[in-house]
Amino acid sequence: MSRNAFSGVPAAVSVAVLTLALAACGKGGDQQGGPGGPGGQKGQVTVVTLKPETVTLTRELPGRTSASLIAEVRPQVNGIVEKRLFTEGGLVKAGQPLYQLDDKTYAADLETAKATLARGEASLNSARLNARRSSDLVKIDAVSKQDDETAVATLKQSQADVSSGRAAVQSASVILGRARITSPISGRIGKSAVTQGALVTANQADALAVVQQLDPVHVDISQSSAELLALRKQIAAGTLTEAVTPVTILLEDGSKYPLEGKLAFSEVTVDEGTGSFLLRVVVPNPDNILMPGMYVRALVGTGVRQNALLVPQQGISRDPKGAATAMVVNAKSEVEPREVQVSQAIGDKWLVEGGLKAGDKVIVEGLQKIGPGMPVDATEKGAAPAKPAAAPAAAPKQ
Repeated sequence: MSRNAFSGVPAAVSVAVLTLALAACGKGGDQQGGPGGPGGQKGQVTVVTLKPETVTLTRELPGRTSASLIAEVRPQVNGIVEKRLFTEGGLVKAGQPLYQLDDKTYAADLETAKATLARGEASLNSARLNARRSSDLVKIDAVSKQDDETAVATLKQSQADVSSGRAAVQSASVILGRARITSPISGRIGKSAVTQGALVTANQADALAVVQQLDPVHVDISQSSAELLALRKQIAAGTLTEAVTPVTILLEDGSKYPLEGKLAFSEVTVDEGTGSFLLRVVVPNPDNILMPGMYVRALVGTGVRQNALLVPQQGISRDPKGAATAMVVNAKSEVEPREVQVSQAIGDKWLVEGGLKAGDKVIVEGLQKIGPGMPVDATEKGAAPAKPAAAPAAAPKQ
């Protein structure tokens, strides 16, 4: 065998091996390729089938707490503070004494008024007797008619003096009572602005103390007038019905206040500077958790929507321009992208305004492994997974 003949054998073998390899590759490609992925299998996804439901729409609004009643305690008479009769920061009842002023002068005035009244009552008794005698004597002409009329006039004057004396006693009693300053309302009292020995004057500008009623407490929140107009239009169009629901209060740390409030009223005037108007919520506060001046947020019901569609937030994606998109399994069990419109978040879902309808199957899991037009096997979220078919039992050996 020549050298050329020997060298030709490996070349022929190489061509044959290459041909077999290409054939094997082509055969393997036919087995593993396909539109559904490796081996022709479909993608596995989890979907949520949209169903119409009744939804109460809420709006989260900022607000501040304030006391339901506020009373600034001021003196109504002049005097020196003798005693402070309350504990600063404590609870007081309506009518409870707070300060005692020096009342010696007012007590003396009351005694003077009582003495004047007693003198008037004595004069009245004498005038009444004189008028009675004169009335009997004038019948027998023992006294003149003029003297009788004088006796009657004196009686009436004495009666007026007694009425004036009684009024003076009552006035002096009221002034004496005002020397003991009491709380006009029940609530929690703050610090005292004066101490024992301080001189106070009637109706002074500075309050001695402030009493605030904190149960219930008011929460004043602000809402945009534009939102109110949009809400009224939706109610007028029948898209929404007006909601009368309790108000949920969120504290500064984001936690939920355990008691719900009630919307009391809304202001009729829009603030020119902010374009918003005031809403007042009354909230029970038995444990004094809410203090005046606290910043809170209120979840206020704005309306009830019938036949609303809610889609899980993980089923909605957004492009760089902010447009919302959902992947839907269509009737052919293929992935179909949809442009959707959503308005607001309700819990962990979006409220759908357009692009989806009841019965659509929105993909919420497995989105990374699929693409538009790809056939998929869809499993409803929350449904029990299908059990794999049992392998046939092996035939017994002979």
